[in-house]
Order: sequence, then structure tokens, then C-alpha cells
Amino acid sequence: MAEELICFRCKQRPDQLLEYVIAASDAQTTPDEYVCREEGTFNPDNGHFCCTECYIKLGQPVGQRGQRWVAP
Repeated sequence: MAEELICFRCKQRPDQLLEYVIAASDAQTTPDEYVCREEGTFNPDNGHFCCTECYIKLGQPVGQRGQRWVAP
């Protein structure tokens, strides 16, 4: 896994995004761990993910042939 998790579009880390701070608190974990375990767009090869705001702005992309979409 990459050293730093980051939204590939807005360049923010999980601890800078309120959606992950709240979700992580509810799950009693860190924002980074929450993204790694729960964020469907998370790409473990490079640490990129797509926050909800950016995902919506991108048009809510889906993967090809039933595959889930992950951040490039």
C-alpha cells in the first residue's frame, strides 16, 4: 500500500474530509483505516480513493463488466 492515502481528484487526505472523520469515529477507527476497509473506490496499489463529492462530480463512474470502479 502507498504511504499516503489521498483523494486523487481534490488531493485531500481522509483526516481532512469530514465524511471520513465522522465515519471513522463511529467505527472507532482512524480515517485512514476506514478508507482502506470501507471505501469502495480505494486503490490499494497507489493509495488513491475518491471522496463522495469528487465521485459525484465525476458522474459516479462504474467499473467495466461488473468490476468495481477504483481511483486511478
